[in-house]
Amino acid sequence: MEENNTVLQIENLTVHYVLEDETVEAVNGINLSLQRGKVLGLVGETGAGKTTTGLACMRLIPNPPGVIKTGRVLIDGTDLMTLPEMKMNDVRGKEISMIFQDPMTSLNPAFTVGEQIAESVQLHDHVSKDAAYKKAQEMLELVGIPAERAGEYPHQFSGGMRQRVVIAIALTCNPKLLIADEPTTALDVTIQAQVLDMMKQLIEKYQTSVIMITHDLGIVAEICDEVAVMYAGSIVERGTLEDIFNNTMHPYTEGLFNSLPNIGHRGEDLKPIPGLMPDPTNLPEGCAFAPRCAYAGESCKCVRPELRAVSDTHFVACNAYSRKDFSIERSKPHE
Repeated sequence: MEENNTVLQIENLTVHYVLEDETVEAVNGINLSLQRGKVLGLVGETGAGKTTTGLACMRLIPNPPGVIKTGRVLIDGTDLMTLPEMKMNDVRGKEISMIFQDPMTSLNPAFTVGEQIAESVQLHDHVSKDAAYKKAQEMLELVGIPAERAGEYPHQFSGGMRQRVVIAIALTCNPKLLIADEPTTALDVTIQAQVLDMMKQLIEKYQTSVIMITHDLGIVAEICDEVAVMYAGSIVERGTLEDIFNNTMHPYTEGLFNSLPNIGHRGEDLKPIPGLMPDPTNLPEGCAFAPRCAYAGESCKCVRPELRAVSDTHFVACNAYSRKDFSIERSKPHE
């Protein structure tokens, strides 16, 4: 695609949490790009580094103990890592927004939802208080909440409604990039479907690029155009939705799919990935997934794999593919 259509470019991003006795290697040299109007699913287990990646893009890593060791995060060619903090305050909410995991802790209980949406409008669009409040009411209507409820407080809304308010705040200034950190995790299935459907409509309306942080492959299949699979702070596989779902290559991605229930085989046992993620304060010398991998060889234990292209859109980091006898055969529970 044309270079000027790239909204987000992450280059060699490394984030560590430096503690008194140890260092947590949360994100380790990842590279990602995202085109305008596209949705990227960032997938992986808890502790893989997904949320830290999102917070690093917003430059909201708590310091101390968090340190962005290396890397660039470019929005339309502007490196956010080089901007002074006052300038970043202008960028957050206007150029790039984030939906946090828990909507109740994201909203201030002391202010009405209308006031909280209007605050963002006033900060970035420099309009009058009345104009900002009117825009807040319009945004509530856009996410399916009656405008007259703008004068109510967060505790007067259900979990799904609060999540809609948070989405309204994130989208009110029409950002180029939206980072959604598991926006439907705390919601029941029917409300999840409503929120996802609403997000798809808003993404299409505003042509917003989105990073959807999730561990739910069903959500990825529903809303994403591209997928990046994270493990122990690194991207182990990246490609289009079709690449990842129909031509799975990394053993970890295979394990994620094999652990899904298959509605056509209700009596079958699930196949969880054995073992646990490695200690991020003591990552192995070679492939971080090797201790859990059924295909690991000797080279996997001492050589850290690099992401390499297997097609124009598909990339995988796995040493096993250098062995001529290596292949993955699996069922496809997602079909």
